[in-house]
Amino acid sequence: MIKRLLAATSIVTLCLASGASAAEKIEMWVRSGIGESFKKVVEAYNASHENQVAMTEVPFSELVQKYATAIAGGQAPDALSLDLIYTPAFAAAGQLEDLTDWAKALPYFNSLSPSHVKLGTYQDRIYGLPLSVETSIFAWNKDLYKKAGLDPEKAPTTWEEIEANAEKIRALGDDIYGFYFSGGGCGGCMIFTFTPLVWGSGADILSSDGKTATLDTPEMRKAVDVYRSMVKKDLVPASSASDNGVNFLTFTNGKIGQQSIGAFAIGTLVTENPDINFGVTLIPGVNGGTSSFAGGDNFVITKGTKKIDAVKEFLEYTYSMDGQKVMAKYGSLPTRGDIADKVLEGLDPRMQVGIKAIEVAKTPYTLQFNDLINSANGPWATFTNAAIYGDDVDGAFSNAQSEMQSIIDTGQ
Repeated sequence: MIKRLLAATSIVTLCLASGASAAEKIEMWVRSGIGESFKKVVEAYNASHENQVAMTEVPFSELVQKYATAIAGGQAPDALSLDLIYTPAFAAAGQLEDLTDWAKALPYFNSLSPSHVKLGTYQDRIYGLPLSVETSIFAWNKDLYKKAGLDPEKAPTTWEEIEANAEKIRALGDDIYGFYFSGGGCGGCMIFTFTPLVWGSGADILSSDGKTATLDTPEMRKAVDVYRSMVKKDLVPASSASDNGVNFLTFTNGKIGQQSIGAFAIGTLVTENPDINFGVTLIPGVNGGTSSFAGGDNFVITKGTKKIDAVKEFLEYTYSMDGQKVMAKYGSLPTRGDIADKVLEGLDPRMQVGIKAIEVAKTPYTLQFNDLINSANGPWATFTNAAIYGDDVDGAFSNAQSEMQSIIDTGQ
């Protein structure tokens, strides 16, 4: 009898030991600069779950190449926070787990950021889901509006109005300017803040399948004219022509009347620049409508990981009310539209504009995003710089259209 009890006790002990060792440690990489929101949600998860997430930050400029190298060498992390624009390329290369069935079974799947889901889809299968959401919005300095005789509570709704407001603000003199943008070859900055002028009016720079460059449209011509006019009238600081993105948030110096910025900057302004009285609204299209760039990261899982269930558990936590609130508290917009209002309760009400932007936001779908858009020497960055600051607008359109199509055709 005693022997049987001891044997039973030993079995229970072994089971408990086995259960204790069953906890998984998920290796996950994130890009530097992702901010506190994701770090805090990892901390909250680790404090409340048996499984754990080991997060490693990788320099933004190195992440894509390092991940590709790690995959080739069999040393890739279980999961990755990947800039959504690169998701199609890794999915096409067969390097990510197919999440389709699991994703579509999530009760809130249809409320997830649509642009992120679109960029996470390749050949009708889902390989990436939204982790952090960023949108571009339009901001104005209410104090400068008031000094210029403008209604500080009235958000501009057209680019004609924005330019007229910029003229009145510039008339304040000295180093006060009516508008700002980072135009010095910063392709990422200009896709984020400039293309919404075109998208809002129904045009695009690429076809929906990403196989055709559609840069030269009446809407893009008008958008270029708007920016050229403001530059020519000295409504924009001359330094914008050489700003490669380092001074993207020049609006925070209090001397810029208007600028298209990221929703993330709302938190920056509130916490670090409380003296700036500002309003935010959606970015107007040149012919009506509104739009935004949907940026941020997709959550992807490396093909073949043995910890897929643990990784899914962590992602479900980030999608929970608790996880979403943690991320929102530290500046990230909610990825779930169905609970966005509750998630943002008690936070700055201007964050709501970022949520509205998600509904109208777009992201170009292409396997060659870096070569087409992000590269400082690529056709998009070269085009925006030449078309807005140069003397040969027709040449800028022709050259960029041709080069973009060549890159697309070569990459197919």
